Amino acid sequence: MFILRSVSINDINDLYDLSGKVLFLNLPHNLDIITSKVKRSLECFEHPSQDLEDNYYYFVLEDLNINTVIGVSMIHAQHGTEKEPHFYLSVGSEHKYSQTINTGFVHGTLKLGLETNGPTEIGGLVLHPDYRGNPSKLGKQISFVRFLYMAQYPKRFKPVIHSELMPPFDNDGKSPLWEAIGRQFLNMNYDEADLLSRNNKEFILSLYPSENIYMTLLPYEARNAVGKVGKDTEPVKNMLEKIGFNYTNEVDPFDGGPHYRANLKDIKLVKNQVSGKLSLDEKDIGPKEYLISFESEKYPFVAVRTIAKFDNDKVYLPTKLIASLNLKENLEVVAIPF
Repeated sequence: MFILRSVSINDINDLYDLSGKVLFLNLPHNLDIITSKVKRSLECFEHPSQDLEDNYYYFVLEDLNINTVIGVSMIHAQHGTEKEPHFYLSVGSEHKYSQTINTGFVHGTLKLGLETNGPTEIGGLVLHPDYRGNPSKLGKQISFVRFLYMAQYPKRFKPVIHSELMPPFDNDGKSPLWEAIGRQFLNMNYDEADLLSRNNKEFILSLYPSENIYMTLLPYEARNAVGKVGKDTEPVKNMLEKIGFNYTNEVDPFDGGPHYRANLKDIKLVKNQVSGKLSLDEKDIGPKEYLISFESEKYPFVAVRTIAKFDNDKVYLPTKLIASLNLKENLEVVAIPF
């Protein structure tokens, strides 16, 4: 059985092991950073700050058969402030025409921009490689759980939700756009720049080109990476589009990965939120699946994937699930369709 929940202090070693198996930008393979972020997340679930930029919510997916965390995802309540702006490259075009030779060109352009009153950001989605392709759709579960939480606590987040997707990398694991632009102006490796930008973004504004960058001048591999996603990220892109996210014509200034956004209230999962009090009466539940959350004495937030039936103000769940989780009559249940 799998359960979704808020991160706990006991998950640190599991998360560290997980971060060593995959590219994990939000929780790098660094025990001190992971410990710090887990502790901060615990505070946010219990007592979120009025300053949204300080609130990070980490969710984990646990395999209860082996009591091990095998997935993680994250919400940052506000990404982009005066202190730490959200940087992006606007993807545009510029038309050049010469009457003398009756010739014109449309050049793709990239231009650095920043946002100081940014949106809520979702990210950090990682699933252990051994669990990919599982029939329980574990990647979808650890992704959707963030929308379930935001549906329950919309006032903890900004009205707009932002997601940055991973672009394709070359055969050596390098970012073609970074090699074409970032390395030339910032004189450091991609990983070094990414790590530095977590705590200090001044160098981006000071060193990155501030005028239009003509994509015509970039190598083909770099041009082709702009706004694209890697093979492993394609399902995430499709999922976001299906629930109401749209490409913003903006990309990451380091690697060219596309940025997607949606209004929280317009996200299909949030709009279709349902709730009810648990009934222990047996009833024909039917095939419809949900992610459901309910109050727990052990964690601030707990959720599971299950079939369920909502009827007026009552919710009916499989008796096996009720018994295994020791759920009580009249327990308040909140759900989004799965």
